[in-house]
Amino acid sequence: MTDTRTAEDMVAEADTGARNAGPFAASLIFGLCIAWSLFQLYIASKLPGVLAQATGVSMFANIVAQARFVHLAFAIVLATLAFPMFGHRNRIPLYDWALVVLGTSACLYLVVFRFEIADRPGLWSTSDIVMSGIGMSVLMIAVYRSLGLPLVIIASAFLSLAFFGGYSEWVGSITNYGGASFSKAMGHYWMQTEGVFGVALGVSTSMIFLFVLFGALLEKAGGGNWFIKVAIALLGALRGGPAKAAVLSSMMTGMISGSSIANTVTTGTFTIPLMKRIGFSPEKAGAVEVASSTNGQLTPPVMGAAAFLMVEYVNIPYIEVVKHAFLPAVISYIALLYIVHLESLKLGLQGLKKPGRHIGVVMIMILFLTGFFAMAALTMLVIGFRALLEPMMPDATIYPALVLLLIAYLALLFVASRFPDVVPDDPNSTAVEAPRLTPTFLGGAYYALPIFVLVWNLMVRTDTLDRLSPALSAFWATVVMIIVALTHRPLKQMMRGQTHAHLAASQTHNGFRVAFGDFVAGLESGARNMIGIGVATGAAGIIVGTISLTGAHQIIGQVIETIAGGNLIILLVLVAILSLILGMGLPTTANYIVVSSLMAPVIVSVGAQSGLIVPLIAVHLFVFYFGILADDTPPVGLAAYAAAAISRGDPIKTGIVGFSYDIRTALLPFMFIFNTDLLLIDVGPAKAVMVFFVSLIAMLVFAAVTQGYFIAKTRKWEAGVMILIVFMLFRPDFFLDQWQDKYTETTGAAALTAIQELPPGETARLRISAPDFDTGIVGTTTVTFTPETEGSGLDRLDAAGLTVIEDGDILILEEPFPGTPYFEQLANDYDFYGDAPAQIEAVAIENERMAKELFFIPALLLLLLIVAVQRPRATQPAF
Repeated sequence: MTDTRTAEDMVAEADTGARNAGPFAASLIFGLCIAWSLFQLYIASKLPGVLAQATGVSMFANIVAQARFVHLAFAIVLATLAFPMFGHRNRIPLYDWALVVLGTSACLYLVVFRFEIADRPGLWSTSDIVMSGIGMSVLMIAVYRSLGLPLVIIASAFLSLAFFGGYSEWVGSITNYGGASFSKAMGHYWMQTEGVFGVALGVSTSMIFLFVLFGALLEKAGGGNWFIKVAIALLGALRGGPAKAAVLSSMMTGMISGSSIANTVTTGTFTIPLMKRIGFSPEKAGAVEVASSTNGQLTPPVMGAAAFLMVEYVNIPYIEVVKHAFLPAVISYIALLYIVHLESLKLGLQGLKKPGRHIGVVMIMILFLTGFFAMAALTMLVIGFRALLEPMMPDATIYPALVLLLIAYLALLFVASRFPDVVPDDPNSTAVEAPRLTPTFLGGAYYALPIFVLVWNLMVRTDTLDRLSPALSAFWATVVMIIVALTHRPLKQMMRGQTHAHLAASQTHNGFRVAFGDFVAGLESGARNMIGIGVATGAAGIIVGTISLTGAHQIIGQVIETIAGGNLIILLVLVAILSLILGMGLPTTANYIVVSSLMAPVIVSVGAQSGLIVPLIAVHLFVFYFGILADDTPPVGLAAYAAAAISRGDPIKTGIVGFSYDIRTALLPFMFIFNTDLLLIDVGPAKAVMVFFVSLIAMLVFAAVTQGYFIAKTRKWEAGVMILIVFMLFRPDFFLDQWQDKYTETTGAAALTAIQELPPGETARLRISAPDFDTGIVGTTTVTFTPETEGSGLDRLDAAGLTVIEDGDILILEEPFPGTPYFEQLANDYDFYGDAPAQIEAVAIENERMAKELFFIPALLLLLLIVAVQRPRATQPAF
């Protein structure tokens, strides 16, 4: 079965809006998109403060604090106008105009009457409740028309719990929730920042929009096409080259794109026909693009908008999120390149023909490393340059740095002007040549400058330079991108000596006019791409608001925990399945918000009960990974349908093959839950390099198992040995734990002595037992304890906020001090004033033992054995 819709139709229906209602409606939607993008740029800049000071009108600055209300108003209005309902694609019916007015009024009511609302917190007036009810209704309709029914159903289920949960004795016994009146619930959801206008919508307003706008401007200015052409020039001539180019170009596009389906169409339009021409079936060509594009959301810095939500939910700096996400993303993409290579070997495929010198695998690796070190050297030069200027012009070194940036831009433009413009290929062309690398790369290298600015602002910090926030980083990168978009075409024409007379004679478009069109198209595309995210984060706020109002996470958590029986592996499998199921109908961002809000605390809690300290960032990345996998999971994966529309293959088969390619991605979350080295947690530079190479070998071996082909077709016993190799490389500590005990446990007075003798900075684990706050059943959990000063065991515990009383051989634990980490970990879940006392059952100190990395040796020897066994059966060269 093939889908009759085009890929562009699917993007419109799923991401940007499929209404086609005539010139007036098109102009209105276009104008609102431009206004929304300009508004977001305005609130991110210093202009509000400047205008407020210059004019004395405080509203210019005050609107920044009210921005999330305006943000949602734009999202609701554009969702209503751009996404038709009940099949009205060619006109905007009267009820849609009514919804536009009602939705705008409900959002802007919070701006216009903000002072009156602030004067009556919790004492909502009739007009407050009416406007809240209208706003919630219009929001749900906007979600339905732009994202479909699933998120509406889930949000409605949580609303039902808020309204009717108080009548259930079972719900009350678990959560102590006694119910909420309509007035209280509506006020909670709409009139304050606990519900719709909560953290998720705030992040969408302040950060996500700017990154999506940056990506849209880069795409419309030609940067997206440059990514694709460079990838094809670099990898296209290798075995199965177009498929490898699809992987690389999708990764680069995914760095600045928040949508799997848009990534699929953007890169797939060019790469899928090329893959088919060299011998890939339509389904496999589409599947490669789907797997590549969905994985684009794993790639920092944007990560499908989830990175910015993690900053708020996990409460860590953005740079830490990027650090933790980097290694798994790179390993996953290299493994996908390897899967594509194995498919090419199995099918006996070749690459594209290419003029000029052939670039082999070794040279490609050298080029990658050269580029990486060149960027690092350039960064160090700029840092050194600004450090030299610091004594002469403190706090003003930014201006010489901007001059350097301008010089670099003009120099790269001059070089680019010596080569033909990098223009998109005709996807229907029968040509099968890969472009030459040097003219392709140099013809658009200036597109890398805005990305360099973005990464610089996000990551570089020295004694005199501070990192910028993600929002400011995206703003300045977007400003640079706007300058590039507006000037690169006319400046290149000027450098080529193309005067107006030349342009007229050659019928070449005027560069200024085309560049301005690119800029405006980028503003429109950025806003259109944000419609779904805007309403999704608002609807997700309903779910988060219900959790804060009712304690709903305890219900879901107890049900899942009961099914899992306290077993962490089973719990993780259930959460993975839940993420996949929800992700079939929800965009990745909404799926991440819902599942992480419900299940992240449960995973951490169950892990602690079984003695495993699971970092919160690992749990959030676990949920996020499986939410992404849902984008190509049949039968709903929209990315698979879009790819099939381009390849003319079967969308269900495309999704199944794409999911089979992504099985390697499903392995990673389980691995980094149990081996946090993969997330670079407490890992130094040297160890990070070792972790990367060992994990990469493990992932490539696993990818070979999933494909049933390594050097030759893999036999069953070989696959079993290879799975063992993967496990030994990913979890070497499992085997070491069977050989030597990891911890020495002590109890009572001996435990206090162990804490006293613990060197400052070393970590101990405290196993605590206490009655559950709700059920009274005594349970156990494990927390870490790291003393910073010398002293007795009791004094060290007391300094950390844990008051312990010795009662014979029992260490009775009193409720932790508010403001300490232990208060958050323990006081909300355990009853410190019940009949059974809370106590420290045992203190575990890590033993000195052999390095777990020694188990890599037998794993690698087994791998060499498999190589030796398969090599005689090889029927073709490896490359």
